[in-house]
Amino acid sequence: MIPADRPVQRPPAARLLYVDEHGAIRHASRAQLAEFLRPGDLVIANDAATLPASLHGVHVRSGREIEVRLAGKPSSMTRDAQRFIAVVFGPGDYHTRTEDRPLPPAFLPGDALKLGSLTARIERVLDHPRLVSLRFEAAADELWRGLAAHGRPIQYAHMSEPLALWDVWTSIAGTPVAYEPPSAGFALDWQMLASFETRGIEFATLTHAAGISSTGDEALDRLLPFDEPYRIPVPTEQAIAAALCEGRRIVAIGTTVVRALEHSAATFGSVAAGESVANIRIGAQTQLRVVDAILSGTHEPGTSHYELLHAFADKAVLGRADDALNSASYRTHEFGDSVLIERDSRRYSRAAGRRPAARVFREMQGLVGPATARILDDFPPAPVHVVQESDCLSSPRGLVCFRQ
Repeated sequence: MIPADRPVQRPPAARLLYVDEHGAIRHASRAQLAEFLRPGDLVIANDAATLPASLHGVHVRSGREIEVRLAGKPSSMTRDAQRFIAVVFGPGDYHTRTEDRPLPPAFLPGDALKLGSLTARIERVLDHPRLVSLRFEAAADELWRGLAAHGRPIQYAHMSEPLALWDVWTSIAGTPVAYEPPSAGFALDWQMLASFETRGIEFATLTHAAGISSTGDEALDRLLPFDEPYRIPVPTEQAIAAALCEGRRIVAIGTTVVRALEHSAATFGSVAAGESVANIRIGAQTQLRVVDAILSGTHEPGTSHYELLHAFADKAVLGRADDALNSASYRTHEFGDSVLIERDSRRYSRAAGRRPAARVFREMQGLVGPATARILDDFPPAPVHVVQESDCLSSPRGLVCFRQ
């Protein structure tokens, strides 16, 4: 594969590698994405906008130049706005590979970092010289102004020109909480969304604070992805509950969407509206509860994004997909080409990874979230096979049954 080195989100020549549920592989144009989806599919994308999370400045005590890359929040997206987890490098910029960047000076709690008009203080070093918790000495409004004036998008050496903020915002970008772009969403534009509607494909969003993809240290990279806050809106919870009831597929645009949905389902028993923090790693051992297919970038083996794909397809299928990507010179990284992978039909029976009907029954009674319970009033019963009486609920529209 060849690194994509120009910040063009939707080049006419962008390609799509399609891997179906049986492991069959097909090459296509990325513009054909809607053709591989089915009427009734629910497509969910991450609408997080990307922060200018790279800040150059000085470690005041030593006088040494540094680059701070904001990488996450200790807790929620909205609470304690001045506190961040950050990866810090010594002198240099994106022209040097992250792996070759020098370490920052040795930090002590309380050390001041002068970053343009902003000052941040080290709270503690987090088990690695590059990874710290810091707090900005600024009110929220002042912090946003400082980031806008002095920060730049996080960037790596494969990109040959400086990135502007608009380069890393998707067409549906909303709240600025991502540290690197949820780049699978670069495939979407308003024409694509219009084609979804024409084909009877439903679309919804969530907000997930996408983290960084590399720290420049092999041991630290193995900890990726860090914990990432997310927020699921009530309409998205309702749309997911309806799709599950009606036996329709759920397609994630990007690894961040998979991580948010599967964390919510694993934590609450079903996807629940509200804010939480995704702290699970998804890989070959994960039984997917919610997501049936993923549109993703082309990732290199060994990365956390690539490991997540093992929840959809086994090692042999992904190996054949890698061979196809390499032989056809697909482009990698955030402005590269895409893969659409359906989850393996051999691994997942119709019931595999789904919530037991009895648990769904309790959720519909209101024990998880009122938004899910309300779908009974809005959707007709699904034409699915009934295994036992507990698989069905009585609603104003008739009997609602859950797929097995």
